[in-house]
Amino acid sequence: MESSQHLSLTKPTVDLKEEYLSFYEEWLESQESMVPWVIKKDPANFAAMVQFLNDSEQGINLPKGWVPDSTFWLINQDKRILGVVKIRHQLTEFLLNSGGHIGYGIRPSERRKGYATKLLSLSLEKAKELGIKKALVVCDEDNTGSFKTIINNGGIPDSDFIEADGNIIKRFWIDL
Repeated sequence: MESSQHLSLTKPTVDLKEEYLSFYEEWLESQESMVPWVIKKDPANFAAMVQFLNDSEQGINLPKGWVPDSTFWLINQDKRILGVVKIRHQLTEFLLNSGGHIGYGIRPSERRKGYATKLLSLSLEKAKELGIKKALVVCDEDNTGSFKTIINNGGIPDSDFIEADGNIIKRFWIDL
């Protein structure tokens, strides 16, 4: 992993359009599930996508049942986008069961380099700034990498949640 002082979280900005499109295209080519869901947001109208993310943070024009959330991009010193995190400011019953406060993903070509651990660490600092005292972070039972990332950031296991399709969600709390 690159020296951690060269990694930072930045709010989405139109200035990073080319970098974000590269990130987005890599996810599409991988044909993997895009996590967090915000990566699925079509960036064709990039300025509108960035505005949507900024509005979501302010709680503006949220779909029914959604909570305000903050999106950040993990970037290196070259402004390459390595990952995305979405921090939900509060929990609904659904998020308490299977979503958590923090959802994150690392671009496919940059995995297994320690970036997820750093991304979650930086995200926990942001969550604390948002007034969250205990963050819920979840992952699918078969996601060993995410499981280790959460444990490495102080995750304390809570009861699992079993989704309707039988998928098991591992739930962890992290004191901030």
